[in-house]
Amino acid sequence: MHKIMKVGSVQFNHVAGDKTANFAIMEKFIAKAVSQGVEMIVFPEMCITGYWHVRNLSESEIANLAEAYPDGESCRELSKLSKEHGIIIGAGFVESGDDGKFYNSYVIVKPDGNIARHRKLHCFISEHMDSGDEFTVFELKPGVTAGILICYDNNIIENVRANALAGADILIAPHQTGGCHTPSPLCMGRIDVELWENRLKDPDSIESEFRGEKGREWLMKWLPARAHDNGIFLIFSNGVGRDDDEVRTGNAMILDPYGNVLAETWKAADEMVVADLDFALLENCIGRRWINTRRPELYHQLTVVSGEEQDTRSVRFNYAE
Repeated sequence: MHKIMKVGSVQFNHVAGDKTANFAIMEKFIAKAVSQGVEMIVFPEMCITGYWHVRNLSESEIANLAEAYPDGESCRELSKLSKEHGIIIGAGFVESGDDGKFYNSYVIVKPDGNIARHRKLHCFISEHMDSGDEFTVFELKPGVTAGILICYDNNIIENVRANALAGADILIAPHQTGGCHTPSPLCMGRIDVELWENRLKDPDSIESEFRGEKGREWLMKWLPARAHDNGIFLIFSNGVGRDDDEVRTGNAMILDPYGNVLAETWKAADEMVVADLDFALLENCIGRRWINTRRPELYHQLTVVSGEEQDTRSVRFNYAE
């Protein structure tokens, strides 16, 4: 498989609830990507609608923010931009499903009009939103297969392995993370919003946080392993900057199937990183060799209910504010 694909991963500071403003930012990045010969541009989780403020919205407010797939206004606009610029686009939004439920969804839109959608499997942002129940693996272009996992989905190693077993060459991993307050005392932690607000005068202080244990250092404990152990390219896109009362750390990066970082940024600003994916690296890479030596007959315990399972929302918010 000696193909090369140029891809871009974007971090940007979305405007809560303002789809027009967020699309304006995205269009600038799309134009920049096209000028650099990028074939696919990946934007963050729920970047069209905004993210963290949604946890405080009522069901009716979420209904007003949500849109249908594939015929909602945002999907139509993404399709138009994809066709107009000849580029594959990935972006996240709140979906209003045909089943009357709301989902944290992500779409990949191609210039030929085809669209793939993933519903986050571990949605916790709102009690009024539901989790999806299917993996999303599809043909990205001839001879190249991609999967999508949204933020928390990537924390569950079985989800990534399921995508690899389904044939994914690339894992598209949009996030809104870093700088989060969590129940785990050695995991991330809040960043002072004043550091972000003062970023133009003192970029070193906020970027030190982005490079540190609340951002890049935390990501590097596990993100490269998802690519390495499964023999896949991984495109990590993330929000950056103030998101309600938290600060997202950006750290947009692209990794190869050995877990090496091909491109990254820790700038305290909207930014895009670009890299060439050389699919020859997939041939006989470590993760794929390991997968070929699996012994499925030993793994029945992976699908047995232990009785310890909890819904993601309970686990994620298991701490005192």
